[in-house]
Amino acid sequence: MSDLQEGAMAPDFTLPTDGESVVWLSDLKSCKVVVYFYPKADTPGCTTEALDFTALKSQFEAAGTTVIAISPDACDKRAKFRAKHNLDVVLASDEDHSIAESYGV
Repeated sequence: MSDLQEGAMAPDFTLPTDGESVVWLSDLKSCKVVVYFYPKADTPGCTTEALDFTALKSQFEAAGTTVIAISPDACDKRAKFRAKHNLDVVLASDEDHSIAESYGV
């Protein structure tokens, strides 16, 4: 597990999203990015967190910021999670936990 320090360069990643697309952190170098990790889709705490980020999406966009939520859930489970709660943030899959570990999560 990494010991990421404040101000350090964020570890790069390429992850599948809940559709048939992929998110590359390196493609977002020209904007601010909030990356958050959650342990499992459709649990009470994770749902509240995703709903809160969705509710604030316009404010993040106004600040030039993209929100990426990463979990170990498979893509189909995250797609159901998005649809059930009408989520509007990027949901990415880190099934082997390698990105979470590189971030010290």
